[in-house]
Amino acid sequence: MKKQFNRMRQLANQTVEKRLELVKQVSHSTHKKLTACLQGQQGVDVDKKSKKLPLATLAQCMVEGAAVLGDESLLGKMLKLCGDTQEKLAQELILFELTIERDVTEPLYELAEVEIPNIQKQRKHLAKLVLDMDSARTRYTQSTKSSGLSSNLQPTGAKADHLREEMEEAANRMEICRDQLSADMYSFVAKEIDYASYFQTLIEVQAEYHRKSLELLQSVLPQIKAHQETWVEKPCYGKPLEEHLALSGRDIAFPIEACVTMLLECGMQEEGLFRIAPSASKLKKLKASLDCGVLDVQEYSADPHAIAGALKSYLRELPEPLMTFELYNDWIQASNIQDQDKRLQALFNACEKLPSANNTNFKYLIKFLSKLTDYQDVNKMTPGNIAIVLGPNLLWTQNDGNITEMMTTVSLQIVGIIEPIIQHADWFFPGEIEFNVTGNYGSPVHTNHNANYSSMPSPDMDQMDRKQNDQSRRPLSVATDNMMLEFYKKDGYDSSVQIAQHSSSSLTLIAQIRSQLGLKSNNHYIHLMLKV
Repeated sequence: MKKQFNRMRQLANQTVEKRLELVKQVSHSTHKKLTACLQGQQGVDVDKKSKKLPLATLAQCMVEGAAVLGDESLLGKMLKLCGDTQEKLAQELILFELTIERDVTEPLYELAEVEIPNIQKQRKHLAKLVLDMDSARTRYTQSTKSSGLSSNLQPTGAKADHLREEMEEAANRMEICRDQLSADMYSFVAKEIDYASYFQTLIEVQAEYHRKSLELLQSVLPQIKAHQETWVEKPCYGKPLEEHLALSGRDIAFPIEACVTMLLECGMQEEGLFRIAPSASKLKKLKASLDCGVLDVQEYSADPHAIAGALKSYLRELPEPLMTFELYNDWIQASNIQDQDKRLQALFNACEKLPSANNTNFKYLIKFLSKLTDYQDVNKMTPGNIAIVLGPNLLWTQNDGNITEMMTTVSLQIVGIIEPIIQHADWFFPGEIEFNVTGNYGSPVHTNHNANYSSMPSPDMDQMDRKQNDQSRRPLSVATDNMMLEFYKKDGYDSSVQIAQHSSSSLTLIAQIRSQLGLKSNNHYIHLMLKV
């Protein structure tokens, strides 16, 4: 029974010894990897650790950059705010790493490099003591045999007593060491829950660090956004109209007002305005200057085509057309109405449905285009010509269609929308308008210059009065067809082109123009339109 118990104890000790070695390996590797995750120098005070921390050096770099740029720069403000934030984050990181070192990495190091090695040393010491005891026993046994005594008799004499005492002392040391080793092994097994708590502490400290860091970042984000929102110099190209107006505190979009007021000064008599393409580099530069709100009027006064191109680009790059996606069907349906009075009324109704910001900017633009037609004898830009080159930048469908359908719409429907609105601008938008809204450009005031304004139908006019006024106006279909012929003739095409004044469909009209211009297919006509 005693032998069986000793055997079980021996197996238990061997199992614990294996576990000791495994725990030592795991603790050592975990300590090594965890230490590598810490960014600061380990084992130094807070001041020295902060100097070596990458986040702290980043914060210092940002603060120094902010001092160079100054508070007048948005980048300077952002760098100052972010630099202070990074400094606070660095302090939180230092406290986090100090806590990890104290409560996790150091205990793991103690376990892997001190506690377990001490137990293993004690195990080796026990093995040595066992050998010492066996050696003492062997010497004592040999002394017994040499004295000629039987195994049942004890040897006598000083030598025999010394050997016996040596053997007993060795056995006693072995037992003490074995008991101590067993106690340490049992203690190691019992303290496993304490060792496991190191990793719980790791997660808890990490959670606290990230919580504080998140609170810090969330507290600074509103300040960053406030700086962004209150900054005056904001890009406008490609931005929604209402967003640009809200951020800039304007009623008329900056590119629209800037370009219109400059064109009123230098471009009203320029032939082919909005039709002739400007220099690509000059246009890019002007758009960039408008985007950052820095505009040298004198520099571009000699290049009205670049100004017109910048205006067209702004309208085209709006995420939603100025005349809106929502009202697209209303505009198209209005253009398809045959009765001229009803068509005008439908277009007027669509104008009334425009959102306030769109309506204000659309009115501003139409008033300018109407004024531009005062000089059509010089600039060759009739209401129809303007509608052809500018209409696709004011209205387009949200769903991309095929090119033939697109160009058909451009040729007839959109032109049939924009042309009468320009012709009857003072009926659609009564009253004068101040183009120089912000007072920065010194442009003239728009006055009633439409010669036919007295004969324009009022939205409140009854049907009988509308019929009486109908004789004084040119039918829109005739105006559209004549405009298209006039547009191509002024570009040097056959001046003898004669086309019937009424077309049953857009495709018929395209075919007629194609035939007179000597084009082989509708695609050639479409190609010409795209070049415009």
